[in-house]
Amino acid sequence: MSVRVDKWLWAARFFKTRGLASEAVKAGHIELNGVRSKPAKMVKVGDVLQVKRGLDVYVVTLLDLAEKRGSASIAQALYQESEESMQAREKLNEQRKLLAVSTPRPDKRPDKKSRRQIIRFQRK
Repeated sequence: MSVRVDKWLWAARFFKTRGLASEAVKAGHIELNGVRSKPAKMVKVGDVLQVKRGLDVYVVTLLDLAEKRGSASIAQALYQESEESMQAREKLNEQRKLLAVSTPRPDKRPDKKSRRQIIRFQRK
């Protein structure tokens, strides 16, 4: 048995809609066994998918196939994420948190005059 890659990504809850999954595949954010694929490409158990969502990269091995979207617990049983992938994502999350903490925040929102100056500055 095999399933379309965009359907599987939607059923495994990597994307909210099948249309978004299809767009991600077309944009090259999904690699099937190390090769860029099309949304209609069929996947089978044992295939390796690399899914790029924003800054996060998931490397997963397909354990089961599904055409219909089920609960989150069922969706998590469809794949197994590699240890390297999980560690890389955790490391990236820690870096993002440190950056957010170290970035200075203004004490208050800019007033109207300041906003206009900012807009003028950004246009140049």
